[in-house]
Amino acid sequence: MAKRKKTNGEIEPENQQSSSPEEIDRETIADKVESGYTSENIQVLEGLEAVRQRPSMYIGDTASRGLHHLFNEVLDNSIDEALAGHCDTIIATLHTDNSVSIKDNGRGIPVDIMPKYGVSALQVVMCTLHAGGKFGGGGYHVSGGLHGVGVSCVNALSEWCEVIVERDGKVFKQRYHRGVPEADVEEIGKSKSTGTTTRWMADPKVFETTKYDPNIFKSRMRELAYLNPQVKLIFINENNSEDNETFHFETGIRALVEDINEAQITLHKTIYFKKVRDEVEVECALQYHNGYKETVLSFANNIHTIEGGTHLTGAKTALTRAINSYARKANLLKEKDSNFLGDDVRGGLTMVLAVKLYRPQFEGQTKTKLGNSEVEGIVNSIVGEGLQEFLEENPKLAKVIVEKAQVEQRVREEMRKAAETIRRSGAVDNYGLAAKLADCIEKDPSKAELFIVEGDSAAGPAKGGRDRKFQAVLPIRGKILNVEKARLDKALDNQEIKALISSLGTGIDISVGRSHDEADENSTNGKPETGFDINKLRYHKIIVMTDADVDGEHIRTLLLTFFYRYMRPLIEHGHVYFAKPPLFTIKVGKDERYYAQNEQERDEIIKGLRKKEVIVTRFKGLGEMNAEELEETAMSPNTRSIVQVELNPENEFETETMFSKLMGDKVEPRREYIEKHAKEVTDLDWHY
Repeated sequence: MAKRKKTNGEIEPENQQSSSPEEIDRETIADKVESGYTSENIQVLEGLEAVRQRPSMYIGDTASRGLHHLFNEVLDNSIDEALAGHCDTIIATLHTDNSVSIKDNGRGIPVDIMPKYGVSALQVVMCTLHAGGKFGGGGYHVSGGLHGVGVSCVNALSEWCEVIVERDGKVFKQRYHRGVPEADVEEIGKSKSTGTTTRWMADPKVFETTKYDPNIFKSRMRELAYLNPQVKLIFINENNSEDNETFHFETGIRALVEDINEAQITLHKTIYFKKVRDEVEVECALQYHNGYKETVLSFANNIHTIEGGTHLTGAKTALTRAINSYARKANLLKEKDSNFLGDDVRGGLTMVLAVKLYRPQFEGQTKTKLGNSEVEGIVNSIVGEGLQEFLEENPKLAKVIVEKAQVEQRVREEMRKAAETIRRSGAVDNYGLAAKLADCIEKDPSKAELFIVEGDSAAGPAKGGRDRKFQAVLPIRGKILNVEKARLDKALDNQEIKALISSLGTGIDISVGRSHDEADENSTNGKPETGFDINKLRYHKIIVMTDADVDGEHIRTLLLTFFYRYMRPLIEHGHVYFAKPPLFTIKVGKDERYYAQNEQERDEIIKGLRKKEVIVTRFKGLGEMNAEELEETAMSPNTRSIVQVELNPENEFETETMFSKLMGDKVEPRREYIEKHAKEVTDLDWHY
């Protein structure tokens, strides 16, 4: 944001032009040098001024992600009331004026005067950083929002915000303008209910966009409903009633496991146990299916610990130990047999682990990894005891799980050997590169691009239209193997996959797309051995360029599935793109030519050329385009249209279920998914 000035007790931008922190620092240094640097130059940011001046320090960014983060902060406060046992219904509403409100039936924020500050506790909570009932004052024993900056940040970054509190038989209200109270807390009525309603309008002077995605709201509410079965979460979109949805899962994380496995053929009913030890609550649900991929989700105080942590390490270690112990005791593992590794016992496993503790230690403000050392041992013992008891009470199923681990153990060794021999296969030449690859001259990966094209017919114009200095072309014949259904050892027999792996140079993740914690028992020197090394990537832009039709979409999906399962860091680091070649060309005379991605664009272009005679051609495939057309529309960095594939780690559950439903064995979940989302498709040729 630009420099700010104090006006009537609040901080406002002087204009809407933004400067980076580096630019502001350079300006400040220059001012010091020119005018002298004295005590008069020292500025103390009071109240919420610091939040408005550096919003990204508190909410991550001022783009769409930061905008939606405001919702999470307020919602988490209501969930904390539920964790304390005082709330069972939460209603979130996206209003027609683009404001958002969250209402709960908790105790209601206290409104009495705080002697130390001389104002209402409500005003202190809404206008002061690090203020709340989560710092040992007895308000909350377990909480997700521990920094005390959540709701006050929302207030600071809103054009206006208002809070209505119902408690003590009365209704209270206070309204704020960019974090500053417009008046004292006032009593506005009577009520037999209790609770808090917070409504805010995101400040357009702060955020780059104020357009909300209801699906992001619903994704977080769904996740919280799984983790808190005692709460009903209701979403209302006043702009579109079809978005309205209620989330309530009475079986909690068991329902989450079963929903993730909806498209899988499961081997048994969900295993579930919940225990409390040393004030740490451990809840675990797991289920094996006949596939091979692992899905493990971990949470701490309702926060998705994307990077795992001590609780996940304890659970993984316990799982491996329990299955090895039972296999030895039941003589399913002989004396000469090696113990199973973590990857072996997690093949085909779906597991959700949720812990709740008084003072969690998260690494950084992002809260993506739990660091409490004492939690590892607690989770290890609880999960180990629960699994050992289950295996001993269910010997037939225990044998199935052990035999599955034995298969995974053999396949892991086969995959490791297969990965080592890829360079010696018929798909590569003497230099270790795919024989079909038309490589580029540039050897600096950060400047090199690889176009993966559909078949030899598209390879011709692609090779003709490329800049061979930095652009390589790899043709893929037909549709590659669906790795969601086939295990990696089968995939490595596919010539197209071999060519792709050898061309990229990274190797593949022999852990078949499973998650790894830094301290996992399969690690060497603290680093997981996966067989994938992103530092060896030969092209930092991998551009999938297929026909703009259904078959092309299928090929893109197959490639994306392969990247997601076995080369996920390529997506996480932003290296994967989709080219968007046009569907139509509109020619006017000999020299004038336009391109359209879809029918709507085509009609708009023709409308603008209504006085001219035009010739419209619909491309059936890239092979029908000449090199000049392909270069101009999809290959030249100056004129092409490409989209970057992004992976949102906060929506891991939805990503996993999407791949399982669309690419898995069961037809019914795929049909239901398509039918449910069919109305959302606005462009059948391109939809991201």
